[in-house]
Amino acid sequence: MASSDVLIVGAGHNGLVAAVVLARAGLSVKVLEAAAVAGGACRTEYPFSKAPNVGQSTGAYLLGLMPPELMEELCISLPLVRRDPHYFLPTTGDRYLLSGSDADATRDQLTAMFSKADARANDALREELARLREDIAPTWLRAPLSIEDTAERYVRPALRQVFVELCRGSVGTYLRRFGFQSEILEAMYAVTDGFTGLCGAWDTPGSGMNFLVHNMCRLPGSDGTWMIVRGGMGSVTEALVDAARRAGAEIELDAPVSRIEVESGTVHGVVTGDGGLHRASVVVVGADPFRLRVMLDDACPSELSDRIESYRRPGTTMKVNLCLHDLPKFSCLPEPRGQHGATIHLLPEEDTLARLRRAFADCREGRLPETPSIEWYIHTTLDPSLRDAQGRHSAALFVQWVPYALAQGSWETETDRYVRSLLALCDRFAPGTSELVVDAFVLTPPKIESHFGLTAGHIHHVDNSFGFADRLPYSLGVAGLYACGAGCHPAGSVIGAAGYNAAKVVLTDLAISS
Repeated sequence: MASSDVLIVGAGHNGLVAAVVLARAGLSVKVLEAAAVAGGACRTEYPFSKAPNVGQSTGAYLLGLMPPELMEELCISLPLVRRDPHYFLPTTGDRYLLSGSDADATRDQLTAMFSKADARANDALREELARLREDIAPTWLRAPLSIEDTAERYVRPALRQVFVELCRGSVGTYLRRFGFQSEILEAMYAVTDGFTGLCGAWDTPGSGMNFLVHNMCRLPGSDGTWMIVRGGMGSVTEALVDAARRAGAEIELDAPVSRIEVESGTVHGVVTGDGGLHRASVVVVGADPFRLRVMLDDACPSELSDRIESYRRPGTTMKVNLCLHDLPKFSCLPEPRGQHGATIHLLPEEDTLARLRRAFADCREGRLPETPSIEWYIHTTLDPSLRDAQGRHSAALFVQWVPYALAQGSWETETDRYVRSLLALCDRFAPGTSELVVDAFVLTPPKIESHFGLTAGHIHHVDNSFGFADRLPYSLGVAGLYACGAGCHPAGSVIGAAGYNAAKVVLTDLAISS
């Protein structure tokens, strides 16, 4: 029987942040991680059997939402790489959008390639989001209020109603306010920020909340756009593991927690898969809410159980990790102008919104959509440390939406065929892409579940349609039991704020100053 002041279940980034804060406060902290590596979905791997020296961020792939104030408090420095241009929207014709930090150049390009109305809409959208980002920033490292109370306390009066309607409403309703003429531009913003990791689409209530979350990047020098971490996202985990161990925390891998021990409404520790009993008066859970409920079993209060069940949504994201022997050449922009380092958006060019709605409807019915939304990135163009001696690149297709379970057939029988169809879509924009593929490491929703330990393959634990106080609380109604995972405020993604906030609640409850 091992004893600690605090046991943390899960060495994902939030669990590691909590470990740093609690250990620095003088508590003995042990982190128990089920996997053989720390980091959860925030890791760098070498998954290509045909190119074993090519690295890839197999799960989370960019850093955007970690508050700079948190990085400073944790005393971690991350090797961030700026992406400029940020977005590349190719077409099969001559038009394209290659936008970055040069606002005038983006404005001129939108006017020439699309319309003056689109340029004005883009400016208005970026300006409003910048104001909302500034207002909401302080809330991420504080206990959450309701959306309405957050508006009243933090948001400037002119934007309070806009904020509430955005958080409660849909991304489609929000974007329509700006008057984009070109559906494909409207869709580009909705896809990259509103649909990522969401079991929902254009008109889904709460998709606006997901959109707001993804526009909260405040990293220094980022221009509001997410950044690459040199060495892959595993560099974030390495920094946090180092900080936790330097603070005195112990991290034990290959130690899955099977049960949280509760007696008379009070936590006493956890039991691991090998039957080991670890005693502690405080248990902080970084696993997703559904795994938390399984660990509690009959000790889970009915109110907490009902709340967790209300969050249940299947993962609808597929990630096709690729090794390429060369860079693709886009027919609309064959010469290299930085497009390979940007987020590349592959969208249907005609009836864009209708076809995206149809894609989500197919997903809901258990069918694989013919024209899903695809974000394509090739980060080794900006981070050559993950290339091998032959200069081969890692890339990925980030696909929305696919069903967790297929209505006909199975992922085992359909994965290869569907990957070929996705590469055929790439070929439409960049002919010959399929022939560049050396190897693939494919993560369907069930594979995301098994590989990273995420229930139903949901990359954010729960939909980011739930915001602020509507998310899982840090204190769970069982004495000594806390949550610090991505299901808590502020959101899913590599942020770390949930780990920090949960640790602060623990220290307050223990009357320990930090």
